[in-house]
This record gives sequence, structure tokens and C-alpha cells, in this order.
Amino acid sequence: METRELRYFVAVAEELHFGRAAQRLGMAQPPLSRAISRLERRLGTALLQRTSRSVTLTGAGEVLLDEARAALDAVEAAEHRVRRAALAAAGRPSVVLATKAGASTELLAKLLSAYAAEPGSIHVDVALCGPGEQERLLRTGRADVAILHRPYDETRGLDVEELLTEGQVAVLPAGHPLSTHGALSVHDLAGVPDLPAPRWPGPDGAYPAGPGPEVHSSTQLLQLVSLGRTLMVAPDSVRAQLHDDVVAVPVADAQPVTTVIAWPPHSRSRAVADLVRTALRL
Repeated sequence: METRELRYFVAVAEELHFGRAAQRLGMAQPPLSRAISRLERRLGTALLQRTSRSVTLTGAGEVLLDEARAALDAVEAAEHRVRRAALAAAGRPSVVLATKAGASTELLAKLLSAYAAEPGSIHVDVALCGPGEQERLLRTGRADVAILHRPYDETRGLDVEELLTEGQVAVLPAGHPLSTHGALSVHDLAGVPDLPAPRWPGPDGAYPAGPGPEVHSSTQLLQLVSLGRTLMVAPDSVRAQLHDDVVAVPVADAQPVTTVIAWPPHSRSRAVADLVRTALRL
């Protein structure tokens, strides 16, 4: 299979609509349909179930979608890592660390300071990401190492070291009735009428339906909380970023969050190894 065919299939499998997939790929629909049909004939199985009203994945199609995404990520990662290797050979070495904007701020500052003091340290480019983006940057080679947070980020297929496990807190507007509680439960936070849950964009950039405000960063979300428009559930370490206009209350039954440092399993980067060792000593 060619990477072009895999890109075609992934677009159709994600859109489940040949017209939208063709528009996304910048091509006409008939050649896209023919390319998918040729791929199915070569594999000897149907990848998609087509009717006049819908397109759905078969079992084989679901398998190929997972494999195709991984293969395309690997190709993109190879391209980015080769380019960075060329820059290093030209005397401009660097390592890219991806992390969610507004998350693990204190940990990140300590890590960068401690690593900079290490003999042989090189420049660290910090890529501040939106929700879930840091994992994608790592898998596609745009980042060499990342700070991820379980259970929100997927670490399957990556090498990881755990750095910190902590409980979660509800961040509420100061003066809200719930802000005076010593602790809350997940049930207490479900459907609070005057504080609808925030809506984050999905992988396609679209926001789910709902009454809560659309948000795209933790900084924006904190401001909306302080204005009394929504609430926020976050790891306990978020307390270091809070001002007097919001209050953090422990959520006793919320799933703990584990912060990890992650890198590709085939990495041979000395800088990545040094960053990981430095993180483990913090």
C-alpha cells in the first residue's frame, strides 16, 4: 500500500462521507471512490459499507484505520526527525518538549532549569499545546518528548516514566455556594444549573452541543470560571495558578491524574535521555 492510498482511506473513514473526504483532500469525488475500490480489491475485503444514505466501516476497515493512522504518523515522524538530525549535524541541535498550555507549570519550570544546569545540555524548544495536542506532536515527530497526563492522554506505544500522581479539585467562582464545601463529589458537579460544563473542541475542531461556553485553553477557562460562567476540574497542582477570585475544592471521588514524561520507544536522543533523568530527580 502507498501512503497516498492510506491518506485517502483515513479521510473517508474519518468523515464517513466521500464528498466531505474529497473536499478535505482537495480532489474530486470520483477518483477518490475509484482509489478506495482498488484498495479493497487488492486487499480482498470490503473496508466500507456503502448505502445511498450512509458510509460505515467494516471490521476490516476499523483495523486498517488504526494501522493506517499509525503508519502515517510514523512516516511524518521520520521526516521531522531527519530534518532535526540535519540541523544538529549543522551545529544547531535542539530538543522539542511538548506540554499542555497551563498544565504542570511549576514542574516544567523546575525541569527546564535543572536540565539547563546539566553538562552538555542543549536548547529546549517548548511547544505549548491545546488539549490532547501534545500526544499528537510526539507521535508525529514534531516533538521529541512530552509531558502527558493520564487518564486524559493516551500513552500506549510510548515509553513513559511516572512523575507525579495527584487528586483533582473543582475550581469554582469565589462566593459560589459550592465553594464553601470542604469536599465535593463528581455527582455534586453534574449539571450545576448556573455553572454549565465547558465545551472543548474535538479532533476535527468542532465543539459538541451543550449550554456551556466554548473553550480552547486553560487560561481562557480560568477567566470564565472567575466570571461565574462555568467550572473547572483539574489536578490539585492547579492551585499554584489560582487567584483570589476563584476557589479550589477537592473532588473526593474523581479519578487521580498521573503526570508522566513520555518519548518514542525508538528514540536514541541523548538530550531526551538527559531530560528524562533530570525529571526523575525532581
